[in-house]
Amino acid sequence: MSRTRGIRGRRPRLRFDGWIAGVGTSSGTRVVLGHWQRSPFGPFSDVMIERADGERLLLAPSPRTADFISGTYGFDTVRVVPVGVSVADDTWTVTAGPLELRFTVGRRGPAGVLLRAVPGALAARPAWAALTNGPAHLLPAHVRTRGRTGARRREWYGVRDMRPVGAVSAVFEGLDLGVMAPVEPPVRFGFGSVPRKPTLTRVTTTVELGQ
Repeated sequence: MSRTRGIRGRRPRLRFDGWIAGVGTSSGTRVVLGHWQRSPFGPFSDVMIERADGERLLLAPSPRTADFISGTYGFDTVRVVPVGVSVADDTWTVTAGPLELRFTVGRRGPAGVLLRAVPGALAARPAWAALTNGPAHLLPAHVRTRGRTGARRREWYGVRDMRPVGAVSAVFEGLDLGVMAPVEPPVRFGFGSVPRKPTLTRVTTTVELGQ
């Protein structure tokens, strides 16, 4: 998906379609993978890391994607590194500069079954993100599907599927990050966090640019 021109004075909107995986580790480091199959920048993947000491790190595959993501979210450190993602059956393998990550996904639960039935055209509408926003609806605590980000931008997450993460192995800068753990405390890149329970989520993300 690419840029949508504003109508009647509406600000331009960019759309991204793909997957977000959020996992915690027993070392205290939390990792959020964005795997975008369609975007204004073409297919790409990026990784956001919050370490146990609170440092927020972005690993992005190009200066262009790094500039856009760091302008939308908040980071202490930004690195441009090759980011590769491969998927074999239910196993995801990620290499991103100093990070090596592997995780498996399990069978979707009732929420995932319901969300998977959402048509793509509906999921792309900000109104759908507004409907699912907040823990009183389909999504877990810490998750918000709409909010304001950096550079006076607004963002909506249209959730289309959810699957639990079954196991995680991760190495950062040569150090083993330990076994899978909840994403706790919540990550602080933007207006909301990923689910506390490690989860793989399919989303259509809309970013409205500021002026």
